[in-house]
Amino acid sequence: MADVSAGVLPVVVIDRDSDAPLHRQIYDGYRAAILRGDLRPGQQLPSSRTLATEIGISRFPILDAYAQLLTEGYFESRTGAGTFVSASLPDQLSSADNGAPAKEHIDARPRPLSRRSALLPQFPETPWRHGWGAFGVHQPALDEFPFRTWGGLVARHSLSPRAGAIHHVDPLGRERFREIISDYLRTSRGVRCDPEQIMIVSGSQQALEIASRVLLDAGDTAWVEEPGYRLTHAVLMGAGCQMAPVPVDDEGMDVAAGIKRFPKARVAFVTPSHQYPLGVTMSASRRLQLLNWAHSAGAWIIEDDYDSEYRYGSMPIASLQGLDRNSRVIYIGTFSKVLFASLRLGYMVVPPDLVEPFRKVRFAMDIFPPYLYQEVLTDFIKEGHFARHIRRMRLLYGVRRTALEKCIREEFDDKVKIQGAKAGMHMAVALPAGLHDVEIAQRAAQNRVWLWPLSTNYLGKKKRHGFILGFGSAPAEHIPHAVRRMRTAFSD
Repeated sequence: MADVSAGVLPVVVIDRDSDAPLHRQIYDGYRAAILRGDLRPGQQLPSSRTLATEIGISRFPILDAYAQLLTEGYFESRTGAGTFVSASLPDQLSSADNGAPAKEHIDARPRPLSRRSALLPQFPETPWRHGWGAFGVHQPALDEFPFRTWGGLVARHSLSPRAGAIHHVDPLGRERFREIISDYLRTSRGVRCDPEQIMIVSGSQQALEIASRVLLDAGDTAWVEEPGYRLTHAVLMGAGCQMAPVPVDDEGMDVAAGIKRFPKARVAFVTPSHQYPLGVTMSASRRLQLLNWAHSAGAWIIEDDYDSEYRYGSMPIASLQGLDRNSRVIYIGTFSKVLFASLRLGYMVVPPDLVEPFRKVRFAMDIFPPYLYQEVLTDFIKEGHFARHIRRMRLLYGVRRTALEKCIREEFDDKVKIQGAKAGMHMAVALPAGLHDVEIAQRAAQNRVWLWPLSTNYLGKKKRHGFILGFGSAPAEHIPHAVRRMRTAFSD
């Protein structure tokens, strides 16, 4: 080690007019000097008494600063010798003056990352993802949510929590929550399940990630709907799987086409009750065909049932899982769409013999789900608030859906084709040839009209241009004006 000067006073600037306390100024000054290389590993520091005399302050702020720097490992204390810059620090450190890494000083050598992270797509920084109101996708009517009731339940479980809930380490989630979800799914969705098969997750995206880790290896082939949910694509990309796009028509996924093109796929990802993004419902014959293929091929089916609570003019469609007699379906549901997205609470129903593999993966990811909202939502459902909210929202969204469909037909005549208007919280419109949805969406965003392009949900080169139009967060009286503004974006 190079010789170092003992007890040399570093330049520590004290500003008595600053809002920052003195001990913080001393701490910041020493830390920045070390990270810049002004103070080197092994260099002796002045005693607190010496430094206090030198800069004319009490010893106490200096002692506090020294204690923090010792705790963080920038300083080390040697019995009988004094305080030193830690000898274990690298000889060369580079940073900005404030101690934060400086971009211009980043090592130019390769900075290796995992191959897995490089497989993931870029986070989509698109304007229509962040706009609120007419046409926003996955946006519920938050102004109609019973927040007062919800807040009372949150307060109840925050002020008087159950001891078992606070220290609950079951990767599947709270048992009382799983029991009430099991009852709900059997009654309203025709799902065949027991509480022991249910795993609580932070939304459908985590469910997809867990399922892919349990069921898929790198290189495996997975059927995906074409067009389909882009975040499913992201999960499969990260897993290193081969995505096999299977076309969707008015009866849902074309199972015969999937069997012809990719007969040995390991898994099929489907949204049969309300296909995303086209909104069609998979026919009964296609459902049975898909189940027969999974059984004969030894494949799995991931059923994402993200907003099946809302249908207009007919009863909710029974789940695909309820038809399965060979335990080949993993069923996924979420409360994010029917309540609010930041709740981050969903569930999956796993075949009995797969519960333990799913539990192991979940435990490795984040041990177990947070307890508070599980407790709150359990009581929200048990006391009837959830069912009342769904009934109210079904009527409200039905009015908004009708208003949007009517306005589109009036403004566009038969120039666009409407799909998927019978269920959920969005509909799709297909554009005539020659119009490009991304270009129109970008123009519309400049006028604060948020149009989600349909073409971005395709994997193949053959894309259909159009828009996914949400109607959940827009009052019916606002929709005519919004559609007129949308029509203007077409002609700009």
